[in-house]
Amino acid sequence: MSSQPSSSRSAKTADGTNHHPAAQPVKIVTADPGAIGLFGLAIVTLVASSQKLEITSGLSYVIPWAVFLGAFAQLFASIQDAKHNNTFGMTAFAAYAFFWFGMAGSWLIKLGVFGTALAEAVDPKQLGFVFLGYLVFTLFMTLGATEANKVLLLIFALIDLLFLGLTFDSFGIAAEAFHKLAAISELCIGIVSLYGCGASVLNAHFGRVFLPMGAPLRIFKK
Repeated sequence: MSSQPSSSRSAKTADGTNHHPAAQPVKIVTADPGAIGLFGLAIVTLVASSQKLEITSGLSYVIPWAVFLGAFAQLFASIQDAKHNNTFGMTAFAAYAFFWFGMAGSWLIKLGVFGTALAEAVDPKQLGFVFLGYLVFTLFMTLGATEANKVLLLIFALIDLLFLGLTFDSFGIAAEAFHKLAAISELCIGIVSLYGCGASVLNAHFGRVFLPMGAPLRIFKK
């Protein structure tokens, strides 16, 4: 039984030279991971802000959501954004994912899970330096968000306020006022992120602007 030559093999032309067929580009399409990343951010900030606002008490039920929604959901979104060649989204989701890993670990230490020696040696000013670093990072990312959409810009502006409040609270500077600022900002982050998640999903699902996200400001990009 004879077989036909594969179209991917070289074929000889009339003059005896080999002819190589042109390579066909392959496009791999993946879904936008922004919605699941925003959902993770929304849930963890809602539950964490409820504790700061004293609507709820304790950290026992905050920790698992910090790990699985705040950390793993955003880390997944970061990895997917890297496949989209989206440096901004990849960096933002990864940075905040590892923040929540770190916060969950810090809370476990504070609660004595890893022993009394670690719990008794806790110095909140060390977290203050973490929050200060994240504040500077978020200010840079806020500049980038001006060229994304207004919902994302608002989220980053609220995160700026959150880290501002957390920083001063940790250093003991007007702690009560800045703790309140952090709590309210965190609650607002959760609400706006839920909207951003819903808009991202429904706009893609319906193929049109179902829930507006707001056009970029076009300050740095023309």
